Amino acid sequence: MGTEGTRRVRLSIKRLLNMLLCSRAMAAPLRSLVEDYSRYHQAFQLFLERSSEHQCMRDFIHAVLPDMLASVGSGQSTLNVMGVGSGAGEMDLEMLGQLRLKHPEAKVDNEVVEPSGDMLYKYKVLVSKTPDLDHITFRWNKMTASEFEKDWKERNLEKRMDFVHMIQMLYYVKDPEATVTFFRSLLHKNGKLLIILVSGESGWGRLWRTFKAELCNTDISQCITTRDIKSFLDAKGIPYQKHTMPSQMDITECFKPGDEKGELLLDFLTELMDFSKSASPELREGVLELLRHPDCSKEVDGRVIFNNNLEAIVLDP
Repeated sequence: MGTEGTRRVRLSIKRLLNMLLCSRAMAAPLRSLVEDYSRYHQAFQLFLERSSEHQCMRDFIHAVLPDMLASVGSGQSTLNVMGVGSGAGEMDLEMLGQLRLKHPEAKVDNEVVEPSGDMLYKYKVLVSKTPDLDHITFRWNKMTASEFEKDWKERNLEKRMDFVHMIQMLYYVKDPEATVTFFRSLLHKNGKLLIILVSGESGWGRLWRTFKAELCNTDISQCITTRDIKSFLDAKGIPYQKHTMPSQMDITECFKPGDEKGELLLDFLTELMDFSKSASPELREGVLELLRHPDCSKEVDGRVIFNNNLEAIVLDP
């Protein structure tokens, strides 16, 4: 082979290597939003502002939960309560308030399981500012659900729970079925386990079913909905009560390129950092098209309103 032929072969190899390097760079995994706590927190606060999530939870806590709480404890002087993934404690204190109304004479031993030091600090500040909590003993566990399970088993505790709640937290465990099974096993004979997640029929459910491979973190159960939990319970023959919690979110700005709030909401919806900039054009267009689809959203007075419905599942021992 002459010099010119050798040069061509080398150029061809060089081009091939460049193409391989480029394809690897393009195939690099997108960064999860939870890797940047500051941006995640910012996106989450915007989500709460734009959605009726907390309000629909409060409606459930005040209208439906009290009747369930009435049957726990059966006259005990102390009620054992546990919040798994309690966050900053707003919903916990709402539920503890309803428990007090149903069992005004009872003391409460409240186990708080939360891995975020920042969230635990906010919870403690909230407790310090909230009156009439002298009947509650707070036990703070800065750990994940799996760490708590391991710690509980190592200590060989026989303590049983009258009420356990797991609100919007099963997305962050590796094995939701095992997690539900363990915490249900802690219930006292009249106890209740409350699970709240997005509904399988919500916009989230449709988004995750369509783009699971692209959006969902395989290390945790990020894209789980109540449909998955109910399938597991049905397969095991475990009875449960279910309650739909209607909720919505205004995502209009997501369709305005470069809009700061729209970009934040897109990051929250996909749980990916800088989704608009880092996702491929095909993925970006596909997600935006689906978010606008009637299966996910409806248009009201020129605004795009996303179906953010939640569902509560209640289990007995």
